[in-house]
This record gives sequence, structure tokens and C-alpha cells, in this order.
Amino acid sequence: MCESRPLNSQSMVATLTSTPPSFLPLWRRKLPTYNPTQCLGTGKEALEISSNGYIKTNTIDFPEKGISTHPGTSSTPRPPRPRRIILVRHGESEGNVDETVYTRVPDPKIDLTEKGKAEAEECGWRIREMIEKDGANDWKVYFYVSPYKRTLETLRHLGLAFERSRISGMREEPRIREQDFGNFQDREKMRLDKALRLRYGRFFYRFPNGESAADVYDRITGFRETLKADIDIGRFQPPGEQSPNVNLIIVSHGLALRVFLMRWYKWTVQQFEGLNNMGNGNLIVMQKGYGGRYSLSMHHNEEELREFGLTDEMLIDQEWQKTARIGELNYDCPMVNSFFPHFEDEGCIT
Repeated sequence: MCESRPLNSQSMVATLTSTPPSFLPLWRRKLPTYNPTQCLGTGKEALEISSNGYIKTNTIDFPEKGISTHPGTSSTPRPPRPRRIILVRHGESEGNVDETVYTRVPDPKIDLTEKGKAEAEECGWRIREMIEKDGANDWKVYFYVSPYKRTLETLRHLGLAFERSRISGMREEPRIREQDFGNFQDREKMRLDKALRLRYGRFFYRFPNGESAADVYDRITGFRETLKADIDIGRFQPPGEQSPNVNLIIVSHGLALRVFLMRWYKWTVQQFEGLNNMGNGNLIVMQKGYGGRYSLSMHHNEEELREFGLTDEMLIDQEWQKTARIGELNYDCPMVNSFFPHFEDEGCIT
């Protein structure tokens, strides 16, 4: 078996700097710096000062990992994580009350009903009331929204609850769009397809010319990685501020939000298929726990989470999430204990 040893950083630097540049492979030569994402100031300033005000040193820092390449030096501190990630399903749409709309109007262009607009505005005031109970004066909200018309309209009416100074930004995010059911939909064929989905399995059944929930999972995974990177580098912080009272609000669709939770908490396919859809204009709150991780149990009670479809195992995990620190693993995960039946002989709790 080969044994890998950590390299001494000083010897690495000496080796690299002692080699004439012309003899270095191209990938190891120092090339001119070009940063297309930062256009202000000089190239040196772009390297030394990030968009969040972090001063860069000669070491290579990775704020998303909280580490530095030089041992013995202090790493750049993490910016405060947002207090909440709030998931909002769009208000009632015309397609929710009349399925024939899908046969003549493209899914991304379906409007909200008047009831849906009222639901969205009410949701906004509910969110504001929840945030104000924190007692903080510097709170702000940042929005991610699906590009579908019904979600954009939901955000527009939800946003009536917030003045401009409270909104730190918004981003239209195509990866959190609705599951694709296949362009214009034939009503009777769609009913048949949905019946087949129940027989085949809600997660893996792919609609003809459309997507399965598994396909949505793949693009939600990409969005989650972007979101986590944005959180780790403090993308939502106003310039010069480091406030722990930022609240992220994701306005999307029922299935996409359930898949988002599945991906975030690493729920199984079976656990996903037991979840119930959120009502129009309703929300689910992921709130930062005592150790920095997000837990549904910080805001919701057991009855609410069971109504949504969480099982005993999922509820136990949410309680663990309340106190666990970032980066910790649940080595007493009840799902592991229940998956392997022979663990019962060892007295493991399932």
C-alpha cells in the first residue's frame, strides 16, 4: 500500500521558485491575471480585495472551506450565515384551478389568480412578522425566484411587505423552475401519465418529452452548490457589513422545493415519495440552529412536520440538526441503524 505524506510548504515553494520559468510546464507557469467578474480598479486590487471586503494576503485563501494554504496562519473568518432559508411555493395559479389552461398556454407563462396574488401578499407579511420577532434592527431579505410567470408574480406581491432598504437583492434562477411536463399538455394524456407515475414511482417516472423528479434533483444539486458557495463567501451581505440577520427567500414550485429539501438533508427516495405538497402561498422555514446548521425543527413543530410527511427518522435527524455544528456528521444516524436488520442484535436504536 502506498503511503501519501504531506509536503512541507517551504520545500514546495523552494522547488517551484528554483525552476526556471521556461522549463516549467505551461499549467505551472505564472500567467497574466484576468478576472472577468470584477471590472473596478486595477488587477492587483481585484486580487487583494474581494467583493465582500476581505483583504487577501499572499496566501491562497478558500473562504468556502475556511482554510489557508499556509500552515500556522489564521484563515479568513467565515461571514455570518443567513438566519433563515425560507422556501415559498407560488400562489394559486390559473393552472391550479383549470387544468385545460396547460393545453393552450405555455407552462412558464401561466398567471396567478386574484386569490393567488392575495396569498402571495399575505405570505410576505407573514415572513416580515416572523423576522421582526427576532428583535434585530439590521435585518434584510434576499430573493431567489424561478423564472416562471406565476413565481415572478408571487415575488412581486410578496415583496409588497418590504421596503427597498430591507431588500439586499434578488436573482432569477432557472434551475429552481417547475418540473418540465412536456410543452403544451394534452389533458387526458396528462391524467394518464400522472396515474402511471403513481405506479412507477413519483421520483423516477419521467414524463414524455419532460422531466422526472430525478432530473429536477440533478439541476437542484447544481443550484444548492451555488447557494452554499454564496453563503460561505457572504454574497448577501451589504458592502462593509457582516450581519447575521439576512434571510434568504426562495420562491419556487412544490416539487422543486421538496427536491431541494431532499437534496439539502440527504433524504432517501422513499422519504421523498412520502412528502406532501405545500399549499399555494405557503412556506417552509429552514432556520439556523445553535451550532450553525439549518433545521426545520427550529421553526416548525412536530405536528407541522409530520403533516408535511416527515417520518420518525427524519424528525430525529432534524432535532440533531438543531445543535450540530457545520461539518459534523451524524454517526448515530437512525436510517443506518434501520437499514441493516442485523444491527438489532447489537442493540442499536432504530
